[in-house]
Amino acid sequence: MKLTINTSFQENTSSPYLLILVDSEHLQKVASTYKINDLNTIIEAAQFKSSLTESLTLIGKVADCNHTVLMGIDKANDLSPAKLAKIAQSIIKASQKKFKQISIDISALTSEQHYLFAMALTQANYIFDEYKSKKNHCILETIHLISTDSALNPQQLNLIHAVQTGQSWARDLGNRPGNICFPEYLAEQAQALAEEYPELLKVTVINEQQMADLGMHAFLAVSKGSDRPGRVITLEYKVQTEQAPIVLVGKGVTFDTGGISLKPGLGMDEMKYDMCGAASVLGTMRALCEAKLPIHVVGAIAAAENMPSGHATRPGDIVTTMSGQTVEILNTDAEGRLVLCDTLTYIQRYKPALVIDIATLTGACVVALGSVLTGMFTPDDELAAEIQAAGQSSFDRVWRMPVIDDYQEQLDSPFADIANIGGPKAGAVTAACFLQRFTREYRWAHLDIAGTAWNSGAAKGATGRPVPLLMQFLANRAQANG
Repeated sequence: MKLTINTSFQENTSSPYLLILVDSEHLQKVASTYKINDLNTIIEAAQFKSSLTESLTLIGKVADCNHTVLMGIDKANDLSPAKLAKIAQSIIKASQKKFKQISIDISALTSEQHYLFAMALTQANYIFDEYKSKKNHCILETIHLISTDSALNPQQLNLIHAVQTGQSWARDLGNRPGNICFPEYLAEQAQALAEEYPELLKVTVINEQQMADLGMHAFLAVSKGSDRPGRVITLEYKVQTEQAPIVLVGKGVTFDTGGISLKPGLGMDEMKYDMCGAASVLGTMRALCEAKLPIHVVGAIAAAENMPSGHATRPGDIVTTMSGQTVEILNTDAEGRLVLCDTLTYIQRYKPALVIDIATLTGACVVALGSVLTGMFTPDDELAAEIQAAGQSSFDRVWRMPVIDDYQEQLDSPFADIANIGGPKAGAVTAACFLQRFTREYRWAHLDIAGTAWNSGAAKGATGRPVPLLMQFLANRAQANG
């Protein structure tokens, strides 16, 4: 979907639908701007209060538009990003599947709210009907934003479009079922992306034999239970390559049965979303290519399928990781940390400036933070502050959780260097502490997106988070380096 910013509706006479955001203080300005002489009478008769998402359809033409609606925003100065998102969702719901382009007068918003509101519109305008026999042929393609005083500039619009493209692709990948989206498929998607942007991307794919040669036996302990072979996929974004890269590592368990430690059947279909960390890395790499940020980034994907079979790892098995540390696998459903730990060792070859891993890692994080905030774990205060700020700017927020040595003893094993689970207490924290043992050589942060990567229930589907957060973080870095 394309966004434009304009000073008046007259510039977009082809738009058949005009929405005008209003609060109680803005109504008179609307009447004057659009020459609606009897607006007060209409509002009084309809008892329109301009409350949040309250709408009022105006009869007759307004500014040469046949369909004009006032939408209340309550008080502009009191609008939180969550309320802006709610307004955006109401607008898209009213116009999606009906119009190909619409206009929205956002003059009632403060100029500082325009960026997040525009981003929220792109996120709300997502449809996944790939496997429907009847598809929607009336897709909302363009939104013309109207304001005489907007903080949006071409660079910001370009970043919004890039984030939208990357986030939507991440959602598509997450929503595809396990029989379509498996490790080799993710590798093919990465290679296809590199073919689109050959001047920007270089892709490398490591197969299971190469992993065995490298000593990545923790990873192989997960993938060997499946007939679908695992893959480690790296995508190097080749702009400003004289800089040490920022490395993004995504968990890509394309379907997670739990292995021998089998999950309950109810809701297991949602385990196709266990690759949403990988999807967010791919989405971010696509967004980078669209935005062409002057920065050096490597995306790494640990892609595997966790299945029970005669070849599957048993609880109690001990494996040696690429780092040389041994792991006692007490629970085969704690598999994400096993594929990640070897990948976190593998990416040391890039001599990273810092590493951020993104993973649907623990149900414990969902218990702690629900679906609102992503759990952030890092011993690095400066890096934590950077990620926190990017999350606030993009409204893709994180909450810092502890990753300290006090929890490490929960991972002690009598038979190996480390166990892959730490007991029932602080499960999200001990999972992060496990990963920390493989990240001592560089600056590192871990994002547990188990609660934020997808929605359940009637609105089931991948969210594409944290692509907005990651892109904002990288854009801030590129600006600081520039």
